Amino acid sequence: MHLLQMKTSLHLKLSQHLTLTPQLQQSIKLLQLSTVELNQELERYLLENPLLERVDASGETDESSVMPFNGQLNGQTDLGSTPAARNDADGGEAADARNGSEGETGSASDNANTDFAFEDGGSFGSSSDGAGVRRNNEDSEDDNEYSQIPAAEPTLQEHLITQLSLMSLPERDRRLAIMLIAHLDEDGYLSNDLDELTASIAEHIEIEPEELLIALRHVQNLDPTGVGARSLGECLCLQLRALQVTTPHLAHAIALASASEHLDALGARDFLKLKRVLRVTDAELKIIRELIVSLNPKPGREFGGGDIRYVVADVVVKKMQGKWQAFLNREAMPKMRVNKLYADLLHKSRDANGKNLAGQLQEARWLIKNIQQRFDTILRVTQAIVERQKHFFEHGEVAMRPLVLREIADQVGLHESTISRVTTQKYMLTPRGIFELKYFFGSSVATDTGGACSATAIRALIKQLVSAEDQKKPLSDNSISDILGQQGIIVARRTVAKYREGMHIQPANLRRAM
Repeated sequence: MHLLQMKTSLHLKLSQHLTLTPQLQQSIKLLQLSTVELNQELERYLLENPLLERVDASGETDESSVMPFNGQLNGQTDLGSTPAARNDADGGEAADARNGSEGETGSASDNANTDFAFEDGGSFGSSSDGAGVRRNNEDSEDDNEYSQIPAAEPTLQEHLITQLSLMSLPERDRRLAIMLIAHLDEDGYLSNDLDELTASIAEHIEIEPEELLIALRHVQNLDPTGVGARSLGECLCLQLRALQVTTPHLAHAIALASASEHLDALGARDFLKLKRVLRVTDAELKIIRELIVSLNPKPGREFGGGDIRYVVADVVVKKMQGKWQAFLNREAMPKMRVNKLYADLLHKSRDANGKNLAGQLQEARWLIKNIQQRFDTILRVTQAIVERQKHFFEHGEVAMRPLVLREIADQVGLHESTISRVTTQKYMLTPRGIFELKYFFGSSVATDTGGACSATAIRALIKQLVSAEDQKKPLSDNSISDILGQQGIIVARRTVAKYREGMHIQPANLRRAM
């Protein structure tokens, strides 16, 4: 029997690994947040750190301690590593953040002399002219004014129940109608089968199927017309029957809406079948179709549309002295500073509480510096995009050039992953509208001259061709491909179909008019 002998020994091993400091992690996190998410995150910091405060427009600020903005940030530093210094995505991103964050990890006393004068109430972001705003005594009366808060719009269910309360109905019918209203979907349809609802109610109270049907009729008589329908055809018929009897071809329209196969034929633009079934002429069918199209297939969408999401532009692009330039949107920039009172107390304190405040002071500095770095990076990246897409601002989508993240990364000296985070959920306000920064990036399609055309420009050309086509003879995907080929843009039919579907443009057979 052999016994294995184990021997222990010590070995030295040299290796490299990336360590993300808390400040670097915070910098990367703030960079990827949208403006709305950034303000939500700052509210959390304000609750946790007493040395951090938001500068209101009406609050007093020290003019000498406020950092002004003149289209760009003061004290700009090189935030990115050179392309040759990039490793992987996380490593490059950390290097981008570290270049703007090193030197901020010292103690409170090490950072007493900074360019931002935090202890004296310095702030990040100020009023539009870069100076503080002082409040006069006569303005104190404004504190007594109350802002008007608009009333919330009623939901579909609330709107219908309000109407029921004004109707003279038996209490039993009213309760059944309210129960049916609760089962309506967001489009205003009753998707549940009446027999199933009757069976579920019968487990608690005695009910006849006719009672539920009567309650449904009460619901269908409410506003908006068409609500409570169990199908698209029934919804359209309810709206048609509410029209005046003198409406031209009303009977034909009701007959068309009552049969699902007729609606399918109308959706497929099978006009020959409809003319044969309804026994009408082309002119009469055109009137019937216009009458059907004028109806609302989703009456419930007028109510309870959900929370409205607003887009806040991070940068504004203007043409100044013949050159397109990007500027930070001052309204989107949070105005933060270190609380002067707590900072003064920190200088006088030498106990344990003072040490805790020193740590919170350092955290406040980090946050303000990282916010500055965030907006500085957004401005640099945006200006690089504007310079490369200047023809878009002059001529529109057809002049959009192909652009990838690496081009901008090489120009501003940041990692591609950083550019991706900067351009996500960041918006640019231009004379042509508001666009996400990612909108200006796109793949390219080769041309017969050896150049390249962006996918956005091709979509714009397809949209132009479709809008200018003869509606009686719409262009097929092959025809559009051939026309683009004549203009020197080589695009396959399946690529045209992909772009067309992405723009929600129907195929040629469904675009054909009567």
